[in-house]
Amino acid sequence: MEFFRIIKVKTTEHLIQKHIQLSNLEKISNELFAIDNPEGDKLKIGGIWGEFTLSISQIKGGVRFALLECPNALCWTITTGYPPDRDSIVIHLTINRQRKQPEFIDETNEFLNDHSFSLEKFFSELQE
Repeated sequence: MEFFRIIKVKTTEHLIQKHIQLSNLEKISNELFAIDNPEGDKLKIGGIWGEFTLSISQIKGGVRFALLECPNALCWTITTGYPPDRDSIVIHLTINRQRKQPEFIDETNEFLNDHSFSLEKFFSELQE
């Protein structure tokens, strides 16, 4: 399954990669929290789906996050400069299932709605 959110904020790949870090996770999501300090590109986190190791990597257009122990292989990207909206921030979340329970889909949508709101606020404040 895949989910998209488009945030109508203009930014660049460089700014996404520079400012979205594991060390400031609380500024970009209210649904995830650090359990420990980041170790390189990994961080132990807690959230609506339990405790996982969250990884971050730089990719073309922005960054990719992944929940390493997640049985759904949940990961998401935060990018700009590419379709479906080249002039906005795009969050693209995927799992390795074709169907999930409605509760999981609702939780995923809540996570993405919160993440979108937090990222919009974060990048709007950067531009001020």
